[in-house]
Amino acid sequence: MEKQIADLNAAPIDTRTKNSQMTRKLAILAILTAMAAVLMALEVSLPLMPPFLKFDFSELPVLIGAFAFGPVSAIMIELVKNLIHLPLSTTAGVGQLANFVTGVFFAGSAGLVYRFFKTRKGAVLSLVVGTLVMTVGTSFFNYYVLLNLYVLLAGFPMEAIIGMAAKVNSKVADKETLIIWAFVPFNLFKGTVVSLLTLLIYKPISKLIHKSPHISEIEPEI
Repeated sequence: MEKQIADLNAAPIDTRTKNSQMTRKLAILAILTAMAAVLMALEVSLPLMPPFLKFDFSELPVLIGAFAFGPVSAIMIELVKNLIHLPLSTTAGVGQLANFVTGVFFAGSAGLVYRFFKTRKGAVLSLVVGTLVMTVGTSFFNYYVLLNLYVLLAGFPMEAIIGMAAKVNSKVADKETLIIWAFVPFNLFKGTVVSLLTLLIYKPISKLIHKSPHISEIEPEI
């Protein structure tokens, strides 16, 4: 009887703890999403890259979310980030779709690998895998889907897209060489830079995220 009474008294405490845990997690995810949305707006062109490939650091908060809370949370940050930018799209939403798919490949796969290898070496492995998955996955997705959507929805002729890339890289002559000599190097560069920054800043940031032991899905060990 006493045990039953004790269990009943403990139940409201457990519920309050879970509610507090969820509230804190949602607040952190909202902050990471806001950071990602701001960083996405600060995009720049890169030397030797076609002007339609813009570099930004918006995947950095997404990767932090992936390491802290797992791949599903990272995908949600990625989705909301691009929905925020959708009303400002100049490409009929194709650019936002491209960014979302890129982020899912990158942060989603990195977060999934880190879930099973929660060490510094595991973090490095997850970022390498994420970069490779992003590079290979977006190459096929761009070739078969996104480039065609730019033509159909955004009104960009394929010849114009190839021509812009050819101006900065003479090896680009058709759709296949556009993928090989523009998209692949761009995504490898982006993945490498963002991965290095993630390794540098995640540990101090994770101390703030995980200062309460109740909110983490993945304990930070990098």
